[in-house]
Amino acid sequence: MASINFPVGYHQLHRDISMNFQMNRWFGWVGETGMLDEMRGIAPHVTNYTDWKREFLALAESASRQRHILRAGYYYRAAEFFMRPDDIDRKSARENFLGAVRSVYRLEQIKRHAIPYVDGRTEGLLPAYRFTPVHPRGTIVFFGGFDSYIEELISAFFYLRDAGYEVVAFEGPGQGGALNDAGLPMTAEWHKPVKAVLDYFNLDRVTLIGLSMGGCLAMRAAAFEPRIERIVAYDILTDFLNVTLRQANPLLRGLLKTQLNLRNEAVVNMMVNRVVRNSPVAEWGIQQGMHVTGTSSPYEFLQRIKQFHTVDVSPLIKQDVLLLAGNEDHFVPTEQFYQQIKMLKNARSITARLYTKGESAENHCQAGNYGLALRTIVNWLNEMQRQSV
Repeated sequence: MASINFPVGYHQLHRDISMNFQMNRWFGWVGETGMLDEMRGIAPHVTNYTDWKREFLALAESASRQRHILRAGYYYRAAEFFMRPDDIDRKSARENFLGAVRSVYRLEQIKRHAIPYVDGRTEGLLPAYRFTPVHPRGTIVFFGGFDSYIEELISAFFYLRDAGYEVVAFEGPGQGGALNDAGLPMTAEWHKPVKAVLDYFNLDRVTLIGLSMGGCLAMRAAAFEPRIERIVAYDILTDFLNVTLRQANPLLRGLLKTQLNLRNEAVVNMMVNRVVRNSPVAEWGIQQGMHVTGTSSPYEFLQRIKQFHTVDVSPLIKQDVLLLAGNEDHFVPTEQFYQQIKMLKNARSITARLYTKGESAENHCQAGNYGLALRTIVNWLNEMQRQSV
């Protein structure tokens, strides 16, 4: 397989900030310049998520006919992204995406592991892949965040493998196949799925990398799992409730937090339902959040995600830590980057990198310049290796 290269540049493709981000997100993993023209072409016809689904499914079908298999796959993934959990087209869009990625990257030649996972009365299987170079310099355990599939990130795993590192990529509860196939809802006790993965592959002294909300989950796992030697938060996320409520105005945000603390379920549900009537992205976010966490109301969802923070676990972290963030992240506020640095009082070392617009990496998870973020990670790992000799 040819060496992995990532495009550089964050493009103005749609006037809606979240839709524009998603378009750039998928392009960054594919890099076929024809995608930019095609997405610009549909943008004027996309004013809501129904439009989004229709236009991206049409792009996917057109790309499939032209044998642009990878492009078609990511168009199917884009179409699926904003579908409601009960959308009848969601399953087929996901399967078409997975089929395209597995075909292009020849994943049928790589064993897809199914790791047994038991947590109380909940049990299922965690999907995982293992990518091993001839002479591994170390092992990386990598997972995504709240809404990513590990198959989206295959080119990143090949890049890290080609840099000399073994990569074990898995989906934990609430993610990808663990959610959609095994029915496992997301847990804040992330050390449990990480333990299952480390036990299954008999791993020790690993580097744990969490993408997006995985930056929060990586901290939560590393605090209780001594086999983790290094942590990469790609990107940081210290408080998921604050991130989720960030789009609300400050007054409403404060009122919601107060009612959550008072456990006023009816009031919280009423307030959220009023918000989502006027905000498609809020409605989608709540529906998707309930799906991922296995909750049945906005109140239950918001109470559940109060558990996803790092303030309680950060003092327990004694490993080497690399923190990444973009200074114009529309999802995670920049102050959480500085908060995470301050909370790591007992880490063996802290390296923090805040990316800027001049680097085309100012956005969430460095969409616009994935290659720069991955080079940062590899350079940091190489330096850690030199220091440990």
